[in-house]
Parts: sequence; structure tokens; C-alpha cells
Amino acid sequence: MFKLKKIAMAFAACGVLVTSAATAEVKVGAVYPFSGALALLGQESFRGLELAVNELNEAGGLNGEKVTVLKADAVDPTQAVSETKRLTSQDVAAVFGSYASGISYAATPVTELAGVPYFELGATAHKITTRGYKYLFRSNPNTSLYGVSVVNALHETIAPGMGMDKDNIVIGIIHEDGPYGTDVAATEKQRAGELGYKVAEVLPYSAKTVDLSSLILRLKGAGVNVVLHTAYQNDAILFFSQAKAAGFNPNIIIGAGGGYSLADTAKAVGPGMHGVFDLDFPQSSINPDGAPGLKKFLDAYQATYNSGPQSGHSLANYVGAKAFLEAMANAKSTDADKIRAAVLAYKKPAGSTANGWAFSFGEDGQNEASTFYLMQWQDGKLVTIAPKNLALGKPIFTKK
Repeated sequence: MFKLKKIAMAFAACGVLVTSAATAEVKVGAVYPFSGALALLGQESFRGLELAVNELNEAGGLNGEKVTVLKADAVDPTQAVSETKRLTSQDVAAVFGSYASGISYAATPVTELAGVPYFELGATAHKITTRGYKYLFRSNPNTSLYGVSVVNALHETIAPGMGMDKDNIVIGIIHEDGPYGTDVAATEKQRAGELGYKVAEVLPYSAKTVDLSSLILRLKGAGVNVVLHTAYQNDAILFFSQAKAAGFNPNIIIGAGGGYSLADTAKAVGPGMHGVFDLDFPQSSINPDGAPGLKKFLDAYQATYNSGPQSGHSLANYVGAKAFLEAMANAKSTDADKIRAAVLAYKKPAGSTANGWAFSFGEDGQNEASTFYLMQWQDGKLVTIAPKNLALGKPIFTKK
């Protein structure tokens, strides 16, 4: 780490040879679900961090020192705690993570107690950054904005395009019952009420469930014609399958990221995914004119993994990781307080990053300038339709 250079210089002054290979390294941790039910997006998220670190190392490292990533597989909160303890015992300068809110919420008290900065690149639960932690920072938007963005998209774009208004809309909110789904659903319900919409049902379920049939029958029985769904991949696919079997065909379905952004979800669902809307992190299918560095990311992803990105999670993690690594470089130290000061001072305007995000951190460590984009599945492709400066297509409004 940076401080080891001074030690090496001291040894050199005494005539002791210390090689640069022995000292020129900064270790960071990476806590993600690399196995289990969340592995697909966990791995996809980690790839963004990995590409950002590779890019930095190829450019000479962090102030001349190579960044080495120590991976930790956290399939659930319990494992997140034990694996993060393992990482903090290995002299890491920071820990990056983690995609899943439950994992992030469990891992971050460990790093805070150890005085190690934690950089969250993807978990959205609002409560992660409301605990007064000093060394916790998040680059992506949180669920306090998520639910509002979903309902605003319905109100401003989707409902008018479908020829629907508050008088003929009945909303059903369904969600996985972890921190992510619960927070999004709560803000969706609140925002819908503020705008005067009728919310007939708010129904939680376990993301591990294998049966949503009773939930779907409740939505159908309540006359729901707009579904707001916060899901991971397996439960999203299950919903479409069982809704079709039950003859439940709402006019509008809006997903809040997660499984709704995955190409594999669209493949599994088939034609039923056409016309479905999604609010999520920026995908790679955005106008590159408003996202400098996007082509570099896509080229690196293809070269490294021999495919295109599976979702926008890798791009979001890449953009966030680059920002935090730049802040660490600006700190010129692995001291946690100096890193905190560098992060809080870090600013980027909108349209200056590979996904268009801006950066401006509040005292709670939350990037207050990142946001969600509106997308729609059109003929098997997830097309960005808002904001206008990053859109690559227009919404399709299919009357049912």
C-alpha cells in the first residue's frame, strides 16, 4: 500500500534492498453473491468492478501501485458477515460490493467497525445509508428514488401513452420481501397515493417461492390492470408463467430492475415480455453521445468475457468503481478519513461517465446525482426510452 513505500525507502536508506514487486500493491475486497440464487447478477455486477480495476492497472495502477482484488462469496447475510470479517483481517484498503441489499446491509457494519471504507456499487435499499456510518459510500441511486421513479414514469409517460388515467387505473404492487423489494414497494405506494391513484393490493412474497398463483388470483380478483413488480430473476419468470396460466393479462407491467433487466428473463418469458416496461440502472443500450467511455467499456467486456453485458449492473458497477478508485487516487493514502474526504469532494457532471451518471456525495455517503432510466422490452431487446438525451428508441403502447 501507499504507506509501504515509505517503509521501503527507510530500508533502502539503511542499505536493505526492497523490490517494488513486494510493496507495489493495494488490496481491495469484493463481496458479491458468486454462487446461489443471486449468482447471475452478482457475477455480472462484479465484472464491472473487475473491468474498472483492470483498466486502472493497465494505466499504471493506483498512484503507481497495482490493485489486487480479493473475492468473497456471500450468498446470504450470514455469509456476508463472515466473509467481510475475513477480508478486513487481510489489510484491505477498501471493500466493494455487493448487488443485493441484504448482503450489503449485513456486510457494512463489519467494515464500519473495522474502519475500512465500503463502496456500494449496486444495492439499492434506502436504509443501507441511513445508519450514520462514516465510511460507507454508495454510487448508485437508492430505493427512496426507485419507487417514485416507477410511479412518475407511469403517470408522465406510460399511462398517457396507453390512453389511461387515474379514473381507470387500478394498481397492484407485488414485491420480493427483502430490503430491496420492501423499500421499493413502500415508496411506490406512497407516490401513487400522492398522485391520486388507486392501489388495490400490496403483496409481498419470498424471492425463493415456487408458487405465485394465489397472489396472481388476488390481483385478478381486485381488477388490477397495472402491475408494479420488484423482483429478481426466478420470481419474475415465475410471475409471467403463472399469470399466463391464470389468464391474468394486465394492461401495463412495470418492473423495478432486478430480473426485469436480464436478457435471460426475456428469453425465458418469450413474447409475453414484449411491451413490458422497466426502471433500472442505465443499460449499455443508451446513446453513446451522452455516455463517454461506453464504447471502451463494451469493447473491454467483449474482449474479457467473449460476450456482451447481460444487464446494466456491470456498467453501473464499472462507473461506480471508477469513481471510487479515482477518489482513492485523489486521497493519495489508504487512510480511511482521507479517503472519506476525497469521496465527499468528488464531483462529476451528468453526461461525463460511461452510463451518463453524475456524481455528488452527501454526508451520508449517498451519491445524490445518480438516477434510474426508463426502458421497454421491444422484440426481445431492452430499449432505453428516457431520458431523451440517452434514449435509443420510443415507447410502444400496445392496447390490451
